[in-house]
Amino acid sequence: MNAERLEDAIEAGVAALGQQLPGGAGAKLARLIIELKRWNDRINLTSIRDLPAMVSGHILDSLAIRPHLRGTRLIDIGTGAGFPGLPLAIAEPLARMELLDSNGKKIAFVRHIIGELELNNAAAVKARAEHYAPGICFDTVFARAFAAIPELIELAGHLVSVDGVLLALKGKYPHDELRQLSSMNDLSNLWDYNVIELTVPGLESHARHIVSLRRRKAAGA
Repeated sequence: MNAERLEDAIEAGVAALGQQLPGGAGAKLARLIIELKRWNDRINLTSIRDLPAMVSGHILDSLAIRPHLRGTRLIDIGTGAGFPGLPLAIAEPLARMELLDSNGKKIAFVRHIIGELELNNAAAVKARAEHYAPGICFDTVFARAFAAIPELIELAGHLVSVDGVLLALKGKYPHDELRQLSSMNDLSNLWDYNVIELTVPGLESHARHIVSLRRRKAAGA
């Protein structure tokens, strides 16, 4: 699949999501996964190996959470090879995106892509979430396949602003994780959640959910 056909496939998938991309974003998203495949042939960055599968499994799966982002200061926790953060940074050029991971090889790829695509609104950070203290909290903190929900709150909850949102990207409905959260009074008394089902073009047979968590407001607040 050449770059032009790849861009067409991405733009068709984005339209199926009911979204639009800013000018030039389709070409950047195509270049992103072409580079990902090139690096993946040498360094194991992702288990998805072919370009069409990367369109649905990385690009569209990432962009599916776009309507649920809040604000302009965003961080991707445990970004790996840059997903969902890189596609979202490309699709939302006015947002400020940080992509955090402790894996040096994966962060090297993310930094390469940020430079290659001139993503001036994105920055790669090599760190562990629980140790990261940038001094300013984020409007949206999100993570895909990073940790169970209670653990995610404990590791990254400090990065969420008072009115911000923490998005946990899941496959199947996370019954066990939510039961565990409900049983932990120190967390469940502080956070409210809402579960949203997603449909991703090309992944219709795969369950996709977002657990959206917000800090519970004190009575009268």
